[in-house]
Parts: sequence; C-alpha cells; structure tokens
Amino acid sequence: MRYVSIDLEMSGPDPLRHQVLELAAVVEDTRRTSATPLGELPAFRRALRHPEICGTAGALALNAGLLAELADKNKRDAPDICRPDEVLPQLREFLLANGFKPNKKDCVSVVMAGKNVATFDLLFLRELPGWGTLVRSEPATLDPAAFYLNWQKDSRLPTMLICQARAGQAEPHVAHQALADALEVVRLLRPFYDKPFYKEVQLGADGA
Repeated sequence: MRYVSIDLEMSGPDPLRHQVLELAAVVEDTRRTSATPLGELPAFRRALRHPEICGTAGALALNAGLLAELADKNKRDAPDICRPDEVLPQLREFLLANGFKPNKKDCVSVVMAGKNVATFDLLFLRELPGWGTLVRSEPATLDPAAFYLNWQKDSRLPTMLICQARAGQAEPHVAHQALADALEVVRLLRPFYDKPFYKEVQLGADGA
C-alpha cells in the first residue's frame, strides 16, 4: 500500500482562527520502499507565509525558529516558502510526480498517515484553498497510536513519545518540525508492514 505521511505546524489549536505555518509530506510504499532509508523517501516541505499571524503564546514559542525563517527577508524567494493558496497546488504536483493519479474530477486522493492526523491536522487542511478539489484524504487514515496501544493497560491512545518508547527508541523525542515528525510516523509504522495481524486472529466456532 502507498500512503502519505503528513504533518503540520500551526500557530494555535483552532482551525478557524489559527494558521498552518508549515506542511510536510512523505511518500511511502509499503511494498517497495520499506528498506529505503527514511532520508531518501520522496519528501515535500513548505513553510507558509501569511500577511499576519494569529496564534497562542505556546504555539508561537514552539515555532520560534520557523517564524524567524518566515521573517527572514533573505529567504523571501526560497523555493520551500510559499503563500497558503500556493501550498496545495504545489503538493498536488509533488504527488503527481511521485506516481499518484488524479480521479475523474482531477483531484488527487491519498491515504494519509500521521499522529492525530484525522482529528487535528485534517481540520486545518480543510481550511487551505484547494483542499477537496486539488488534494483530499481517503476516509480512513493511519495513526501509529493504534499500533502501539496496550489494550489492557492504556486508558487513552498513546502519545508519540509513548509510541517511540514502545518501539524501543532509547531517547524518545518529538521534533515539532513538520518534515522530521512526518518521517517519524513512517519509522513507527514500518515494523508492522510484514505483520498482517488479521491472519493471526483466531475465528470463533461460529466463524464470527
């Protein structure tokens, strides 16, 4: 299966008030590239320049380096910085260049992966110009939390840090940088490519 790991950095938690500051996408094909080093996977990253930014103190402090990059006049024409209305057309071109095909309505539909992607990032993606017409997500998404869940002990889905610890990482760390975190999701999902758990499920006597 081919999927796209997507991660965003935002100026705050409200998709109607706050803005996407950075978007990254990594293409992974579970049938072909599981042995490919993460740094060699097709990757897309854009910082988004807004006329004004509205945000919370915590989110802005977390993205201080990104804000400095966006404010740097020497990077005004940098290829990985664009306006919000440009990012999805550019993402679509990246996806087409990496083998994705548009549907009959010329929209590229992808299986998305990410930590909390369906309940958080997707809400912000829907506010970007072109979402649903240029690029859209398949209804089901991949979240590594489901693969690292302890069904007997957990009271909620595990965080990224807990997933990393359960994957055996000596020093769990969340970069809060879109490309690094998108790659980390791929790293967490890779151990499960050759473990089709549905084959291990023992059917009951009634076949249910």
